[in-house]
Amino acid sequence: MKPILPTVYDPQATEEKWYRFWFEKGLFAPELSAATAPFCVVIPPPNVTGSLHIGHALNNTLQDILVRMKRMQGYKTLWVFGTDHAGIATQNVVERQLAGENLSRNDLGRDEFIRRVWKWKRESGNTITKQLKKLGVSCDWSRERFTMDEGLSRAVQQVFIKLYNEGLIYRGNYIINWCPRCHTALSDLEVEYHEQEGRLYYLKYPLADGQSYMVVATTRPETMLGDTAVAVHPEDKRFTHLVGKQVILPIVNRHIPVIADNFVDPEFGTGSVKITPAHDPNDFEVGLRHDLPQVIVMNPDATMSAPTGKYAGLDRLKCRREILADLEADGYIEKIEPHRHAVGHCYRCKAVIEPTISRQWFLKMKQLAKPAIEAVKQERVKLIPRQWENTYYEWMNNIRDWCISRQIWWGHRIPVWYCRGCDEIMVSVEQPTACPKCKRKEFTPETDVLDTWFSSALWPFSTLGWPEETAELKTFYPTSVLVTGFDILFFWVARMIMMGLKFMGEVPFCEVYIHALVRDAEGKKMSKSKGNVIDPLTTMESYGTDAFRFTLTALAAQGRDICLSEKRIEGYRNFINKIWNASRFCLMNLEGYELKALTELKPEIADQWMLDKLAAVIGKVSNKLNEYEFSAAANEIYHFFWHQFCDWYLELIKPRLYQTDDKQAKLTAQNIMLRVLEGSLKLLHPIIPFVTEEIWQQLHPGESIMLAKWPVAMGISDAESVVDSEKMGKIIAIIEEIRNIRTMLNISPAKKVNVHLLTSVSETYNMLSANSTYIENLGKTSGLTIRPDMEKPTNIAIGIRGDVVVCVDLTGIDLTEEENRLSQRIDKLKQELTPVEKKLSNTGFLQKAPPDVVTKQKNKQAELTNRLGQLETNLNSIRQLKRI
Repeated sequence: MKPILPTVYDPQATEEKWYRFWFEKGLFAPELSAATAPFCVVIPPPNVTGSLHIGHALNNTLQDILVRMKRMQGYKTLWVFGTDHAGIATQNVVERQLAGENLSRNDLGRDEFIRRVWKWKRESGNTITKQLKKLGVSCDWSRERFTMDEGLSRAVQQVFIKLYNEGLIYRGNYIINWCPRCHTALSDLEVEYHEQEGRLYYLKYPLADGQSYMVVATTRPETMLGDTAVAVHPEDKRFTHLVGKQVILPIVNRHIPVIADNFVDPEFGTGSVKITPAHDPNDFEVGLRHDLPQVIVMNPDATMSAPTGKYAGLDRLKCRREILADLEADGYIEKIEPHRHAVGHCYRCKAVIEPTISRQWFLKMKQLAKPAIEAVKQERVKLIPRQWENTYYEWMNNIRDWCISRQIWWGHRIPVWYCRGCDEIMVSVEQPTACPKCKRKEFTPETDVLDTWFSSALWPFSTLGWPEETAELKTFYPTSVLVTGFDILFFWVARMIMMGLKFMGEVPFCEVYIHALVRDAEGKKMSKSKGNVIDPLTTMESYGTDAFRFTLTALAAQGRDICLSEKRIEGYRNFINKIWNASRFCLMNLEGYELKALTELKPEIADQWMLDKLAAVIGKVSNKLNEYEFSAAANEIYHFFWHQFCDWYLELIKPRLYQTDDKQAKLTAQNIMLRVLEGSLKLLHPIIPFVTEEIWQQLHPGESIMLAKWPVAMGISDAESVVDSEKMGKIIAIIEEIRNIRTMLNISPAKKVNVHLLTSVSETYNMLSANSTYIENLGKTSGLTIRPDMEKPTNIAIGIRGDVVVCVDLTGIDLTEEENRLSQRIDKLKQELTPVEKKLSNTGFLQKAPPDVVTKQKNKQAELTNRLGQLETNLNSIRQLKRI
C-alpha cells in the first residue's frame, strides 16, 4: 500500500469529479426502508430567478454540514431541495424581456404570457441549482420540487378551499400596501422601511363657524384631498371645545368633523392630525371606529384620481408641489420643518408604496397564530439562538390579517369563480357546472393569484407529498431542523408553523437555527453600490470550495454577524493545504504497514496522548454541531489537526517512521497515525467534502467517505493510558518552554542548545529520563541533562513548567547584541503607536470619523500594544540574565 498524493492540491480537478461520483452513485437519496431514525431538512427555497449570493452560501453550507454528519451517523437522511416561483420577481424578469422586444404582457394576453414564463423557467430557471451543486450541497435531487409543480399546486388549492370553507379566508375592502410599479398588493412584511429626510408641513384648516382655524401637521399634503376628519386626543384639553365642530378642508372646501380618538399622539406636530381613511393604515382604523367616508384620491399607477379635480392625472409628487403652491398662495401654510421619517418601499422593485383601499382576499391570522405561539412556548419548536423568541412573540401577538391576493399573472391562481348572473362566489378547483343560487352556467374566474409566501408556507409537508399520504410524509414529517436567516422569520418560518399545525396537527420542524448576516471585513452590509460584495462563485474558483466553506463555518458564531474578507479565506486555504500535505506525508510513510487492532500494538505515551486528543475532539465536534455551534466545531478540529496532530504528533513519531530496526514501533506509529488521520477526515468531511473525499479514496478506493461511519469518542481505555497521556502533556509543555526561551533569545532554529532539566519529584525525573528522546528531537538539543536536584548551572536562561525547571545554556549567545536588537524594535513600535494613540485621544476624531475607521485604529492600537508588551517582557528577561 503506497499511494502518493500529488504535491499540490488542485480543487478544480477534484470538485466536479467527486460531485459527479456522489450524484451518479445516488448517495444523496435516503433508503426509505432502512430501519434507522429519520433526519430531514427542507431547504429554504431560493427564487427561481436567483443566483448564488453570500447569504445562500452560508445558509446552505450550514445545512449541508448537518446533513452530511447525520448521514455518516447512520440516520435515514433526506435534504429536500426546491425552488420558489417568486411571483413578482419572475414576472418582472419576463416583462423586461418583452420590453426588449417592444411588447408588454397585455400584448400577449394572460395564457400566452404564462407560457412565456414557463419557457423562461425551463431555459434559465436552474441557474441557482447548478451553483448550489458547485457549493457541494448534498440535496436529494431526485425529489426536487417547485412551488408551482403539479403536486404543490394541488396542495395550495386544497389549503385555500379548506380555509375558505372554515371562514378563515374572506374577500373585502381593506387598507393594503400597493406597489404602483408592480401593480399589486403587498403584505406588511413585503414592505421595506427606510429612514429618509423629508418635511413636516403645518397646514391651516379653518373652522366652519369662521371663528379661527386648526393647524394639522402632515408629511404628505397631496393626500389631504382625501381627508374626511381632523382628530385630537380625547384628553387633550387644548382641543376639547372643538370636538364635534366642523372644519373646512382647504382647496376642496369640504366640511369635515373634528373627532376625538386615542390613536392621536398629542406630542406629534400640533396635537391635531388629518385623517385620510383611504390612504393610511391607522387612519383607516380610525375611520372604521367613527364611520368616516373613504375617499380614494390615487389611481393604481400613483397618479391622482378623478375626485381630485384639477389635479387628476398628475403624478403624486408633482401633485404635492402644485398643492403646496396653491396652499401657499391662499395662506394655508403656517410653517414647514425638516423631518426624518420612515418611508415604505416595495421589497422587490424599491418603489415607494401607497397605502390604499382595495378589494382583496385575506386570511384571518389570530386564530392560526395562537397554537403557533404555544408551540414555541412549549418548546415543541425551539428557536436557536433563543434571543429570537421575544421577537417572534411580539409579532405573533400583534399579527394582522394577511392580504394573500396579488394582482399579477404568474402564480397560483385563486380557485374562485363568480356567477355572471348573481355575483355568487364559488370556491372550486374546476369551473362549477351551475350556480347554486341562480342556476346560471356562466362564470368569470378570479384573476388574482396568491401571494408567493402562501405556497411557501406549506413547504415542509407539501414537498413530502401532502395531500397524499406518501411514504416520505409518514417517514420525515415533522422535519428535524430548519436553518434560515432572521429576515424571513415572519415571512416564512412563522407561517410554516401555523400551516403545519393547522393541516398536519404537528409542528413542521423541531428546531429552527437562525444564522446571522455575512458582512464585509469592516462589518458593513454588502451591497453592489458599495462595491464590497464577495461573489461566492468567483471566490470558489480562486480559493477552492472547501476553503470557502470552512471560512464561513469557522466564522458562523451564534448571534454574531460574520465579517468576511478574502484574507480570511486565503488563511483557511492554507489549512486545506495543511490537510493535504499532512495526508501526503502519512501516505508516503506506509512502507511495511499492516492494519492492526489497538490491542496488537505497543503504544508509547505519545500515541496514548494522541488517541486521547482524538477522542476529545470527536466528542467536542459532535456536541458543537448538534448544538449548532458551527464556529466552535470548526475551530476545535482546526486546532486539533494543525496544532496537535501535525505540529506535535507527526513530529514526535518521525524517528519511528524513519527507522527500520524496530518494526513493531514503526507499525504502531503507522497504525495510530492512520487511525487519527481517518478520524480527522471524517470530522472534517461535513465542512470540507471535496478534499476529504479525494484523500479518503487513496485510503479506501471506491468507498465514499460520505458513507463512512461517524467517529466515536474512543481511545483511552484504562487508567494507565490516561496517566501516559498526562505525562506526554508535561513533556510537550517542557519542549514549549525550551522553544519559548529560544525565541526570546532569537536563537536560530538550526542551532542546537544544551539543556538541563531539574526536578525534585522522583516520578517526574523517571518519566523524563524514560522519554528524553522526545525532548532531544523537538527541543533541538545538543545535550540534555536530567537531574533529580534543584541546583542550577551557571550562565543559563531559566523557565519553569510545573515541577520542572528548564535551563538553557547561554554559551555562545551574545546577550548584549540581543538587548540592542530588541531595544531597536521597541523604539520602532513606539514610533508607530504614538500617532495612533494621538488620534484616539482626539475627541473630534472619535466623534466625526466613521465607526469602521475608529474601530480600525483601536484594533491597530491593541495589536501594537500587545507586540510592544511581548518585546518589553523579553528585553527585561535578557537584562535579568545579564545581571546573573
